[in-house]
Amino acid sequence: MKLYKLLSFSFLIATLTSCTFTENIYINDNGAGKFSVDMDGSSLMAMAGDQIGSQMGADAKKDIDSTFTFKQLFDAKKDSIAKLSPETQKELKKIENFVVHTKMSNEKKEFLMTFSTDFKNVNELQDILQTMSTLQKLDKGGSSTSPFGSNFGNNNSKLSYNYDGKKFTRKAIIEKQKAEEKAADPNQDMSKMVFASSSYILKYHFPKKIKKVSNPNALFSEDRKTVTIQYPFTDYMENPDKLNFDVEFEK
Repeated sequence: MKLYKLLSFSFLIATLTSCTFTENIYINDNGAGKFSVDMDGSSLMAMAGDQIGSQMGADAKKDIDSTFTFKQLFDAKKDSIAKLSPETQKELKKIENFVVHTKMSNEKKEFLMTFSTDFKNVNELQDILQTMSTLQKLDKGGSSTSPFGSNFGNNNSKLSYNYDGKKFTRKAIIEKQKAEEKAADPNQDMSKMVFASSSYILKYHFPKKIKKVSNPNALFSEDRKTVTIQYPFTDYMENPDKLNFDVEFEK
């Protein structure tokens, strides 16, 4: 399956059903690590796999297990990218090494997609999700290029991460003007309906035991090195600052 067709299909999955999005961060002793966002759209495959299969044509008869980087996609669309502003090209450069891994099986009623990258310091990830919305500019329709749909990452906030070995912070600052413009968008109610039953999970893995977390709903792994917090996806989109929290570690 061609990369562009696969991304378009993932958009269909993300916009037609309740999905679970999991934002994972793995931090090693030296501060380096891995970042990923996982989307599980298997519920739609379970409900309407046959109908989706008919839209996919011959591709529906076989399982898909595909891995590619955004750099491959950008190389295929280099002529279009050359026409974009220098600022937009710089934004796309940030995510060219991200890997997209897709698994789809109509028989197993499975649809999983992971968007991931390695980092040397978690501070490198500032606004990385917002950069995803820049992918829309590669497509005149503005919807099918982003693996998780056109709205993903575009939640009118500036997101930053910080880790110094003693404390970890996830902080989103809302950009009021953009939030007001989005609230006035006539398509806003439709977006709320689409994602009303979806979830957004933060799952962060640290090299040290956690002493405390500022969010009272946080769950810990048995070794207290992993914290998991689940939110409605509407919180991620409409109230991104609700996902802010601090983690303190044992000495």
